[in-house]
Amino acid sequence: MRVSDMILLAFANLRRTKLRTFLTTLGVVIGIGALTSMVSFGTGMQKNITDALAANDLFTSITVTPKEINLHEIASGNVAQMANALKQESIPLTDSLLREIRNIPGVKIAYPNLEFPARAVLLGDSATTRVQAMPAAMGTFKPFDDLLAGNFFTNDTARQIILREEFLQRLKIRLQDNNSDAWLSKEDSVQGFKLVHPDSLINKTLRLVSLSMNASKIPGVISNIIRNKPEMPFDETINEMKIVGITRRTSEFGRNAFNGGVLIPIETSQKIPQLSFSSVWDLLGSKNSGDEYGSIQVRVENMQQIDPVVEHLRNMNVGVFSIIDQLDEIKRVFLILNSLLGAVGAIALIVAGLGIINTMVMSILERQREIGIMKAIGGSEKEIRMIFFTEESVIGIIGALFGLVLGWLVTQVATVVVNTQILPDGMEPVNLFYFPAWLIVGAILFAIIISLAAGLYPAARAARIDPVRALRHD
Repeated sequence: MRVSDMILLAFANLRRTKLRTFLTTLGVVIGIGALTSMVSFGTGMQKNITDALAANDLFTSITVTPKEINLHEIASGNVAQMANALKQESIPLTDSLLREIRNIPGVKIAYPNLEFPARAVLLGDSATTRVQAMPAAMGTFKPFDDLLAGNFFTNDTARQIILREEFLQRLKIRLQDNNSDAWLSKEDSVQGFKLVHPDSLINKTLRLVSLSMNASKIPGVISNIIRNKPEMPFDETINEMKIVGITRRTSEFGRNAFNGGVLIPIETSQKIPQLSFSSVWDLLGSKNSGDEYGSIQVRVENMQQIDPVVEHLRNMNVGVFSIIDQLDEIKRVFLILNSLLGAVGAIALIVAGLGIINTMVMSILERQREIGIMKAIGGSEKEIRMIFFTEESVIGIIGALFGLVLGWLVTQVATVVVNTQILPDGMEPVNLFYFPAWLIVGAILFAIIISLAAGLYPAARAARIDPVRALRHD
């Protein structure tokens, strides 16, 4: 019997019991739908995180610290291990070391990570933030090569500033979208928000108010505390900065290369009076003087250069952190997550397999005389088995295809619900689900395998039917 004949016969036999075939196939559809929607959630989470890391160029980024800092120990709150880590000998991150790092083969750019707290004043509103300093050369790197509005710094000494889109909300500014109607919600209007087009902010002046320690005020602070009149020993410096750019909103999945609310040129930052610590690494490390840096940021040419550059840096006895070091662990976590989600979905498909067994067994009982006739006119046991295997494959393929459609529809509904009902206002829409090619092909193959496995017993039973007894069957 030709394969085409078996396929036509399979469809004809399945049409004879439409309701039973429909319910059996529906079980496979639900099983595949559950399996693909669950696994696509895991793959979607993984894709969102890796895309966010790649969009911020973190796969080619390295952070250098004065000594090795184990972030796992810090996160676990192990006080003893944290204390031992702080006692380790540290390597001063000086300008000479920075020049040495820049000369390492594969390093494209290296600069000190300078940050300080400040207050930004714009359009009548103010908000505190961290100011981050970067060289103008970073304008060619992600994510700074694609700003929402304006351009990157012209040079390292310019009194220019770049604002983060998320920070503008703290200044009660909503950015107008070119693709939507301009409007403010009633709640925004009550709170005093302003609707502003991004381009209209370019070249406006922002006042950046920084704090610096004034040692001469310390005795007065002590006496004021005694008199119950607290006063801080700080001086305020007002710096007028020209807005030249606004960054795009960043994904919540993954750390962005722009950690502060505003960004200024690195040499401009060094001329602004500010508090002594530059970044969070200063608190974890051991910065001893103003000539040392708390950390240094390094960008390499490509991912292939990460390992040799990291090895070179560790030979210099400095602390090194790279997201690549954590990549294997991230993949392992998602492998476990996808396996658990897939196992839950597979249970539904196995239950559908039991339905296939029941359908095929009932079909054998109803078609004994037909099977007996086929064997009587020369049909072999192999051909009988192949007829039933073909029917089971048809159920598996049709169930898998419609199951993929069902799974996709479920994920689309879930995405709409998450973006409209769960995410806070102002956040960019996210797609938590992803259907890679291997998931689509794997789901179809898995459905066929389950269907064939479920049909092993019915097919073997049909092949063993005695044609003489079958012909006597009514």
